[in-house]
Amino acid sequence: MKVLYLHQYFTLPTQAWGTRSYEMAQQLIARGHQVTMICGLEGNAKIDIPQTKNENICRGVVDGIDVIQISVPYSNNMSVFARAKAFVSFAWQCTKYAMKEDYDVLFATSTPLTAGIPGIVMKLFRRKKFIFEVRDLWPELPKALGMTNPIWIGGMSILEWLSYHLADGCIGLSPGICEGIKRRSQKNKPIEMVSNGCDLDIFKPSLKESLNLEGISCEDKVAVFTGAHGIANGLDAVLDAAKEVEAMGRKDIKFAFIGKGKEKQHLVKRAKEEQLSNCLFFDPIPKLQLAKVVASATVGLMVLKNVPAFYYGTSPNKFFDYIAAGLPILNNYPGWLAGMISEHKMGEVVEPDNAKAFAEALVRMVDDPAALAEYSKNARAFAEIEFARDKLGNKFVDFFEKIVG
Repeated sequence: MKVLYLHQYFTLPTQAWGTRSYEMAQQLIARGHQVTMICGLEGNAKIDIPQTKNENICRGVVDGIDVIQISVPYSNNMSVFARAKAFVSFAWQCTKYAMKEDYDVLFATSTPLTAGIPGIVMKLFRRKKFIFEVRDLWPELPKALGMTNPIWIGGMSILEWLSYHLADGCIGLSPGICEGIKRRSQKNKPIEMVSNGCDLDIFKPSLKESLNLEGISCEDKVAVFTGAHGIANGLDAVLDAAKEVEAMGRKDIKFAFIGKGKEKQHLVKRAKEEQLSNCLFFDPIPKLQLAKVVASATVGLMVLKNVPAFYYGTSPNKFFDYIAAGLPILNNYPGWLAGMISEHKMGEVVEPDNAKAFAEALVRMVDDPAALAEYSKNARAFAEIEFARDKLGNKFVDFFEKIVG
């Protein structure tokens, strides 16, 4: 089976972003299939492959994947118009390639929702099999975050409906996403939940060592947050908690924010203005190095803005990295992840928008080595049993083989 795989934000393990698409492509290859990956420039991170005759296109083989990288830079710091332009430009370039490449199935993964455009066009004009993966429900989540532009929402709703209806099958990354697809697509649509998974050979407790991060000493207890610093992440809640921790006189507790995003500048400015010396900010770290940091932290922070649409409608990479590394978790929003954390004793869950409860839970955790050890052991065991990447990868490929026949 030849798979044309479209992911605007595709990155490698040597880079500093999520690698789900790389891992799933590797699983397809391990099962005997061929993969051509079309991607853009995530954070201007160029993949080391040869340039083609077109100066804006590079193409080469990376670990068995035929990679086509199109020079369409993207960053969360762009304006809404610039991001929309990047989304549409990438979708158009992918459509042109999809018209001429040889493949059996086109697989597109969102966000952005415009990733579905090439699949829609190929389904209508080349009768190609089309599988659509939904990482976030659009426009539902932007609407929940306050987006009100009726033209934008209407356009995204139409695109969502077409993507679901014309796809031969859909993959969702969480229970809420799968329910959302079901509500908006035709009856009996093949839908499979394949959540993000744990890279058990990369993230592991044995990597624990002294944290090599500026401003952190070997005596410090470190609560780490890894990933996007966007509006949806609600990281002001962590700064609120950091203020409470400082008021308790706990100078030994540090908050390490690793990543980038639209809100990072605001967060750094606020921490400086409020003299929150316990809040430290770092640039994104390549995955192999990040694994050591996560294993060496004291607590992993699972934080999102208090929006009900998020409770069952997200599948954050950081959760799976944390549990693979055996990192105890402190979570501040309800939903399917909170349920797993509580049920399997992998950390603590506090109510949203309660800085005092957040701070008290964190202090309670770092002051109880026995509890931390139990949380760590339970997290790694749960990762191995439920979310091993190989297990989920095989489920992913099984769905492809079922749809393509």
